[in-house]
Amino acid sequence: MYPVDLPAVDDTDMRSASEQYFSSLESKPLDNESFQSSQTSKVAITANNVSRLQVFEDDHPDCTVLALHAPDHPTQVVALYLHRKWWCVDDVLRTSSKSRSGLMSVQTIMERVIVFLLSQVVERLSPEEALFSLHPRTESCKLLWRDGQAVGFYTVKHKGSLCDSWSSRCYSLPVLDTVLVRKSWRRKGFGLQMLDDFCSSFSTEEVLGISAPLSPSMVAVCLRFLQLHEEHKEHLYEVEAPGGWTQQRNIWLSIQLGRYYHSKGVKEVSHPVSGRAERNKGDTSSHKMETSHSKLDPASINICNVTQMVESSEEQIKPSAPSQGSSPSIEVCWTGCSPAAHTYTLDAGSPNRRPKSLNTKQAVKSSLSPGCHSEKPEAEGKRRGAKRVRRT
Repeated sequence: MYPVDLPAVDDTDMRSASEQYFSSLESKPLDNESFQSSQTSKVAITANNVSRLQVFEDDHPDCTVLALHAPDHPTQVVALYLHRKWWCVDDVLRTSSKSRSGLMSVQTIMERVIVFLLSQVVERLSPEEALFSLHPRTESCKLLWRDGQAVGFYTVKHKGSLCDSWSSRCYSLPVLDTVLVRKSWRRKGFGLQMLDDFCSSFSTEEVLGISAPLSPSMVAVCLRFLQLHEEHKEHLYEVEAPGGWTQQRNIWLSIQLGRYYHSKGVKEVSHPVSGRAERNKGDTSSHKMETSHSKLDPASINICNVTQMVESSEEQIKPSAPSQGSSPSIEVCWTGCSPAAHTYTLDAGSPNRRPKSLNTKQAVKSSLSPGCHSEKPEAEGKRRGAKRVRRT
């Protein structure tokens, strides 16, 4: 059995056991105690190699777990102290229960430790920098289980929940906030599965949100999802907290208008409606995603309160060919972004009221229609000059 399968404990018991063990380690070092991290290496268990890791954001009292680090890699977590013994990270992410399969709501403290491991330890920007900020203790979350392993998760900000701990702002709609799929489990359709589960969980809501800014890989997942589920085209929005009307942007319309194709480092700027593409010279990006009209490059990395990141390997996605079976994977998305931290802001001129029906096709046509373009300043000046001449 693995830690998540053992009898449930609360965070008080877990913290008490950790503190007791660490105190004994400091006062009376255990001779020759070590942890077998692999078949060929052992890590000595000393006070110098053990640290406390905080599990939740702004937690009072603190909920911490003990982590064992490799002596030559102080940022690498080898094992966690749970249920009064050391467990390697891979075992903490496993389950022996066959009932744990698919997406399941996080309920126990051990399941929240797994979310912590996935977001803070397993996937990192660098040895010194985590991909995510810590989640709140009460964050609504679902873990994705497959073949006895936790392979990903997503979190949701519910309608009416607080945006942060220092203001009274509340979300005005359900928002998909963070998404992660482990590297070894990507390109298996799990990103689409989690987005579909999110939309299905709030099927009675008129509008659903995804936290801004969207990473290029998340844009590709949304594109594929909306092509498969056209009924969501007018209901899925990119939003900034707390998600008022002026903080929402329709994702399908934004894709059609090419709003996600101009990030720094993008090698090809695509115009899906016209099928044209411009190549940015001198760019060395190798991350590409192919749509039915043009190529989309997910190389840009947007960093918010926490980090948004795309896959490091080059991937090609053809949304128009469902039979291929593969889908864009999500490495990391976002958590609790504040408007001041965004790399770009949503349109300031958004309507104060949502129209009864958003006709995205008509909006795209009107924005691209040649008749909508204003005259050039020179032509305008000549025309007005000609009128003045006729008047005199």
